[in-house]
Amino acid sequence: MESQPIPLELTPEEYAEKIALDPEEDARIQQQIEARDNLPRHIAIIMDGDRRWATERNLPKTEGHRFGRESVRDIVRACGQLGVEYLTLYTFSTENWSRPKKEVQALMRWLHESLRDEVPELDQNNVRLNAIGRIDELPRTVRMALNRGLQRTSGNTGLQLNLALNYGGRSELVDAFRQLANRVKQGELQPNDIDEQAIDDALYTAGIPDPDLLIRASGEMRLSNFLPWQMVYTEFWFATDVYWPDFRRQHLYAAITAYQQRQRRFGGA
Repeated sequence: MESQPIPLELTPEEYAEKIALDPEEDARIQQQIEARDNLPRHIAIIMDGDRRWATERNLPKTEGHRFGRESVRDIVRACGQLGVEYLTLYTFSTENWSRPKKEVQALMRWLHESLRDEVPELDQNNVRLNAIGRIDELPRTVRMALNRGLQRTSGNTGLQLNLALNYGGRSELVDAFRQLANRVKQGELQPNDIDEQAIDDALYTAGIPDPDLLIRASGEMRLSNFLPWQMVYTEFWFATDVYWPDFRRQHLYAAITAYQQRQRRFGGA
């Protein structure tokens, strides 16, 4: 696994500066990507490896999540600069509640702080915030900060940042089928009228195009219950040599470059 040993006294911000891509190299790669003219419209990312990153450095596991926030900041900025339309981040899954209580509490605290602290920059950069998942089950402080962010950025027209919060792909399908069943029960929908489009419209992601590219950090090669319905024709790119806290825009660029070199067939010849 790619490693970036750090002194314990470095803050996440200082660490981010040490591993940042050179600005001239950044501009050069962005120009190359833009020149190919087939940028993925929607990128989804599984932000994996925080805890293993921390363990390898003899840090508390929660430190991996804290340092991983800098990766989120860099990737959101890069996607906005490139002109990506949608970015969906697997932020907290329905399965994550089973982690140790202190870790979950730390995740919720940092989620609240991130929503509070990052929204001004998102708004300034014309990013529109969105959330998918069972949002009502999140702590009240998180929901309040999220709602403020949604309201503040609702009129923005740039990158749409979708945070998958308390999200599970199977839970999403269950919720969608319950919604459709209720419509049938109320006489609003006939069973024979339930087709793929009806299911699409009942999902958390209604109105959002399916991801073109999935990126997963840390070397794991599975979906982990993330957008299973939406990713039947998504191109996958696995960062096998980097944990999420070390994932930066240069890795994003490598994934986009690989995507641009593929020929998507969607089941055709």
